[in-house]
Amino acid sequence: MLVGKPFETLRILGVLQRIALAYFFASIIIYFLKPRGAFVASAVILLLYWWMAWSFGDPADPYSINGYFGNTIDKMILGENHMYKGEGFPFEPEGIMSTLTSIVQVIFGYFVGDYILTKGKNPDMISNLFVAASLLIFTGIFWDMSFPINKKIWTSSYVLYTTGLAMMILAVMMHFIELKNHKSFVTSFFDVFGKNPLFIFVLSGVWVKLYGLMHIPEEITNGTQPFINGYGWLYKHIFQPSFGDYLGSFCFALAHIALFWAIGKVMDIKRIYIRV
Repeated sequence: MLVGKPFETLRILGVLQRIALAYFFASIIIYFLKPRGAFVASAVILLLYWWMAWSFGDPADPYSINGYFGNTIDKMILGENHMYKGEGFPFEPEGIMSTLTSIVQVIFGYFVGDYILTKGKNPDMISNLFVAASLLIFTGIFWDMSFPINKKIWTSSYVLYTTGLAMMILAVMMHFIELKNHKSFVTSFFDVFGKNPLFIFVLSGVWVKLYGLMHIPEEITNGTQPFINGYGWLYKHIFQPSFGDYLGSFCFALAHIALFWAIGKVMDIKRIYIRV
């Protein structure tokens, strides 16, 4: 049985919505301000966000999800019924104000991509990328002492720290895969995800939503007919009995990864690549 969700309680924002907003505004900033202006704008946004979090948040704990200043804005604009409630209270992890710093992260991604394309894949480029990554990681950790690294509210220190980590991983992978030509089954396995990344990401989200729409009847207890969604039913009746609690959860996740990989592999064989 499929059950729809009423608009009155529909969550408006989310990961894909944030990606869309961040890419849209980052592209506007880069197009009109050019790279140098975009860099200045990024610095201003990160510092301004720090100031707003400190000035308008709960003085007792302004950098917590309870004291975060963006909660008030999200409740005022979105309404509590349209916000995420996984924390036990209305709190939007992809909220309006924290989207500001995610825009900066997209701008940094543009800088990295443009640098790689301009300089080409060579040892000097990778060395410079590694050094820049180290500086960002250090700056993020240093800033953490006054503006804590917090993914939930996407703090400025979190942006610098995670951007640096991503750059460092990218530099290491390019060194071994592109320059040293160390390729194996492992790299070919992940190639499948890399060729249709956004499609597989969206598919994983849609897949879970479809699970949630399923209301499967369980055994009647005390004269009541309970229902469970498809996600819970698969784990409860297949993976948990077969592998136990912890290993069952792990195998449940692996099964979904294998499923999405198989779909991506078929698309790769048929040379179907979805780009945005």
